[in-house]
Amino acid sequence: MGNRMKRRDWLGASALAFAAAGWSAIRPWSAQAADESSATGENLKITDVRTILTAPAGIRLVVVKVLTNQPGLYGLGCATFTQRARVVQTAVDQYLKPFLVGKDPTKIEDIWQSSFVSSYWRNGPVLNNAISGVDIALWDLLGKRAGLPVYQLLGGKCRDAVDTYRHARGDSFKQVADEVRRYTEAGYRHVRVQVGVPGVSTYGVRSSTDEDESVPPNQRTRVWEPKPYVRTIPKLFDYLRQNVGAEVELLHDVHERVPPVLAIQLAKDLEPYRLFFLEDPFSPEDIGYFEHLRAQTSTPLAMGELFNNPNEFTGLIKDRLIDFIRVHISQIGGLTPARKLAAFCDFFAVRTAWHGPGDVSPVGHAANVHLDIATPNFGIQEAREFRQEEQDVFPGCPELRSGYYWLSDRPGLGIDLDERAAAKFPIEDDPPFDLDWGNLRRADGASTKP
Repeated sequence: MGNRMKRRDWLGASALAFAAAGWSAIRPWSAQAADESSATGENLKITDVRTILTAPAGIRLVVVKVLTNQPGLYGLGCATFTQRARVVQTAVDQYLKPFLVGKDPTKIEDIWQSSFVSSYWRNGPVLNNAISGVDIALWDLLGKRAGLPVYQLLGGKCRDAVDTYRHARGDSFKQVADEVRRYTEAGYRHVRVQVGVPGVSTYGVRSSTDEDESVPPNQRTRVWEPKPYVRTIPKLFDYLRQNVGAEVELLHDVHERVPPVLAIQLAKDLEPYRLFFLEDPFSPEDIGYFEHLRAQTSTPLAMGELFNNPNEFTGLIKDRLIDFIRVHISQIGGLTPARKLAAFCDFFAVRTAWHGPGDVSPVGHAANVHLDIATPNFGIQEAREFRQEEQDVFPGCPELRSGYYWLSDRPGLGIDLDERAAAKFPIEDDPPFDLDWGNLRRADGASTKP
């Protein structure tokens, strides 16, 4: 009898507390509108799908906004394929929108699957990015409707913050070392490094031909030769270990630019310098070489930012030929396939290292970090600081502090889009067809991979 009385007293006190605070103060922000929709017999539906193109940092971004018949309830997703922004926009506006209007936005898996097979030819970057914009927006929308951050929908926190790395570059070893120190002094524990090679157009380091404004970008022929590069990089790491120490974790991106036999030798030559990982040693077309590479080196391997198709990465993971999966989440279709990929990797001790440069929108970065927070086999996250213009256009960007990304507990992805601010940064300088990579040439004039 006493226990029943205590329980009744607790329930009564709770009811009074709820009444004092106001029921709307503790319910998800969308609950009242949802109740109103239910009262009228109107089910939740997608009413519009829109693309917003903006470039607040000078990089062409594509963001998808999915709206519903519930007032104020919408979601945002990243569909950024910066070299083909208007093609993705067409795919969303002309093809996905008519397919999706009227559907229930909470059926995320069904919408992804039906959108994916709606085109007989699939697994391409344009369709995948278009689907990603919708998919991430639906996760954002669902979180807002539930009053929960997306990481809670993905299983909840595995960590409080997300460890990141930044990119240090320079024309000389000393310049690179100074950049590494700048990052470590700011609290970063991981730094990716790249150095210019005299006479060679090196990935990540601007050359004089890149900056020659007297020549149109699509006519600036740049020379790339792999052998000077693979001779230089081990010397860079030797210099860094002597000058910045063994504590900082160092990374390097080959960017698929060297022949497989040279990439294998480079991975072996870098072993003494204990890299955190060597990124993209091969192009997707050459992934058959990973079996040979794994047998010859203990250097940790990361791969995947160019992957579109699960057939490109499932074998590498199940055969334990890579240590980090490095995909661009919008390139494979959004959060729905990425969370499955992370879970698949967990069975094979492969860790995540999602692609996160400037050509991922702040919405895409937020999606990366929500997935990182909820992924037990998280490895590292590529990061960037958001300019003030980006923060104005995208209020609620993930926050970088002491080398970690931190998220708020706001519902959904916790990020918004100010369309008036976005309109101040229109995409006006559409790139040439090849974004000038078609003019990257070997010394004999032959084209080469970017």
